[in-house]
Amino acid sequence: MKRNILTVCLLLMSFCAVAQNNGREKKSVAEDTTTVFQIKKLTESDASILFSYYEQDGNNAAVTGGRGTEQLTDLTSKIIVNLALDEKNTISFDGGFDYYTSASTDNIDSFVSSASSKDMRVHGNIGYSRKAKNGLTYGFKVGGSTEYDYNSLQFSGYISKTSKDGNRTFGLSGQAYIDRWSLIYPSELRGQNWVTTDQRRSYSASASFSQVINKRMQFSLTADIVTQSGLLGTPFHRVYFQDQADARVESLPFNRLKIPVGIRFNYYINDFLLLRSYYRYYWDDWGIKGHTASLELPVKINRFFSVYPYYRYHTQSASTFFKPFGEHTTDFKYYTSDHDLANLSSHDFGAGLRYSPANGLGGFKLPGGKRFLMLKEINLRYGHYTRTPSLTSNIISFGMNFTF
Repeated sequence: MKRNILTVCLLLMSFCAVAQNNGREKKSVAEDTTTVFQIKKLTESDASILFSYYEQDGNNAAVTGGRGTEQLTDLTSKIIVNLALDEKNTISFDGGFDYYTSASTDNIDSFVSSASSKDMRVHGNIGYSRKAKNGLTYGFKVGGSTEYDYNSLQFSGYISKTSKDGNRTFGLSGQAYIDRWSLIYPSELRGQNWVTTDQRRSYSASASFSQVINKRMQFSLTADIVTQSGLLGTPFHRVYFQDQADARVESLPFNRLKIPVGIRFNYYINDFLLLRSYYRYYWDDWGIKGHTASLELPVKINRFFSVYPYYRYHTQSASTFFKPFGEHTTDFKYYTSDHDLANLSSHDFGAGLRYSPANGLGGFKLPGGKRFLMLKEINLRYGHYTRTPSLTSNIISFGMNFTF
């Protein structure tokens, strides 16, 4: 048993990764990005290994001007470790890589099976947190990621205050991303500079408040403000026009302001059923207004096994700068045919399985004999996503949570 668990862990760790959009297909910018698994931070040290397979298809690729294949597959894995130094201090690490193949980005070049048809992204972060006096907790994190056309550095920090009775928590956090593009244009548009910078800067600040209403009800509020500057378009996205045959490179403003506001409400129905609900309103100064609502109903089959079906709906208005294939005119300064910025609606539904025995699923002593690694929980989740007018995707995810 011990040997089998160790073998599975090593195999999954060898894949470690997480998916990233970077201007490719997948979900709209106004949609809430939710994690597949929520990892609880324990007083003892804990670790999680996550793995997923994602596939999608559609016929509105921005690489080919808003019309053409969006076929993509992505293998993703990630490891998260929270190491408790003592009762107050914790250091954390998360990292991994993901590998994708994309028929859409293959069309950057004029021939198939080009270098842009596949890529691997590697990322990692390290952080520190401390529980101070009077319910105060603070921490910070630094990290980065790299792939063939994009490099990013990340800096973040947070502070939170919990009331003496533990029923209220206030939080403030901030993030900064320092990004740099490799300016890869569509093959027929190379030979001139379409953009004036290869830099992107993103800064965000978030405030949160959570309240336990009673033994059955809890809610939380979040509000964010995000500012971006630099190259906010994607240099290999084509745009086609009514009044000329040749394409141009996507052109978008060099500044953007985003403001999302969200509320969560959880209700404990009985010993076997829990309701989790969420709503978010999104606004930005590119003309997009979005609404996202989701429901999750974890059902406890017995003390160890639970099922959690979920559903999420999203709708948004189109950006001022969006028009479909061939509908732009050349007298506009900014233009895009990226359907992430279009008027759209989407549905995301699926279910997950969680198995978490009281005494864990087994474990073994780590080298040195001072720590015991215990497999506490396994998760399996499937999701199906559809977005107008043509995008569909499927994702299956598997995760293991350990304590030591």
